[in-house]
Amino acid sequence: MPELVFFSGTMDCGKSTLALQIAHNRSARGLQSVIFTRDDRAGEGKLSSRLGLVTEAVEATPGLDLYAFVVELMSRGGKVDYVIVDEAQFLLMEQIDQLARIVDDLGLDVFAFGITTDFRTKLFPGSQRLIELADRVETLQVEAMCWCGARATHNARTVGGEMVVEGEQVVVGDVGVAAEIVGYEVLCRRHYRKRMTSATARAAALSPDVLPVTSG
Repeated sequence: MPELVFFSGTMDCGKSTLALQIAHNRSARGLQSVIFTRDDRAGEGKLSSRLGLVTEAVEATPGLDLYAFVVELMSRGGKVDYVIVDEAQFLLMEQIDQLARIVDDLGLDVFAFGITTDFRTKLFPGSQRLIELADRVETLQVEAMCWCGARATHNARTVGGEMVVEGEQVVVGDVGVAAEIVGYEVLCRRHYRKRMTSATARAAALSPDVLPVTSG
C-alpha cells in the first residue's frame, strides 16, 4: 500500500542525504520521481545535502498545488512512481493535504523530510500537519550533536554567535556559517534552555572569572 511517510529530525541529522539516497536507489531500478523542495540552502529548485550532493527539484512555492502538478505531469505522459519532498516543514498545511491526496488518489508513495520544530521550539505548520496525516513518522537515527557532545534535540537560531528567540519563523540559513550573520546551531535541551551556543561557551571559558587562580 502506498504511504505518506514523514522523516523528521533536527538540522544536521542527514535528512536531505537520505532523500537523495532514496532517489538514487529507486532511479537505479528504473523508477522515476517528482522531487519538491522549498528554500534549500543551495538555491531555488535544488535539493542538496551538506555532503555536497545536489539534484534538481521543483520549488514548492506557496501558490503551487502539488497534487495538480503531479496530475498534469502524468496527463502529459510523464512517468511518476513516487514523490520526494524536502524541507517539508516550510510547506503550507493545504500543501500537506495535497501530498496525502497524491497517496490516496494516485496510489504513489510520498516521502517527506523536514525538521519538526523551529528555533523557538514551536511546531512548523507543515510538520504539524504531517504528524496529523502521515501513515508513518520516522525519526532519523543519525544523531546530531550539541557542542558539548550530548545528543542535539533543539534547533537554535544565532546572530553573531548568540542565540536569539524572537523573529520570523522562517529565515533561511545554515549551520556552521560565519558568526556575524544569521545561522543555526543544534543544541541539547540543557544548553538550549541556558541559551549557550558553542560561541558563548568558548567566550565563557576564556573569561578571567572562570579561569583558575594561581598564586605568584
